[in-house]
Amino acid sequence: MKQETLLALYEQAGALLNGHFVLSSGRHSARYLQSALVLMHPQHAATLAAELVLLADHKAVDMVVSPALGGLIIGYEVARTLNKPFIFTERKGGDMQLRRGFTIPEGARLLVVEDVITTGGSVRECMAVVRAHGGKPVQVLAVVDRAPGMDDRFDVPYQTAIRLDVETHAADDCPLCAQGIPAVKPGSRGAA
Repeated sequence: MKQETLLALYEQAGALLNGHFVLSSGRHSARYLQSALVLMHPQHAATLAAELVLLADHKAVDMVVSPALGGLIIGYEVARTLNKPFIFTERKGGDMQLRRGFTIPEGARLLVVEDVITTGGSVRECMAVVRAHGGKPVQVLAVVDRAPGMDDRFDVPYQTAIRLDVETHAADDCPLCAQGIPAVKPGSRGAA
């Protein structure tokens, strides 16, 4: 499916937002993609997951993992489509952890799935948790890459369904802050 068709799902769901946003990475942007508004529709989640599955190396994957919260729905849908177990990492006390009784068999190969990636920080933290528990991240898939020029974010192959170059700024160099426009933090980092 063409990128424009997939991006239209975001547009139709009202999930392409304009304003002043603080991203999970801490960077600021005038545009935000609220994947939850798209993924709340099971048919859209299935469509996006099907696109990611086309990019997956099926035979090299034992399990699927996602960082919470953004990656939960799409990660589960990809795992369901691949008929693989799904687990997730989540923050506790600011640190990404494997909780809820999840385990990773020694040497298991994990596909890491996220909804939207900018710097890739949450995915790298998730991958570190996988490695600390004896697993091996083998590929990263995301629905949207918000910074497609950053090709060296991961040490495993990486692919995305939508590449959307969204300008971001460091907090201390943000033109929206300089204009006095209040920022909102719509992402899940810091969610209880």
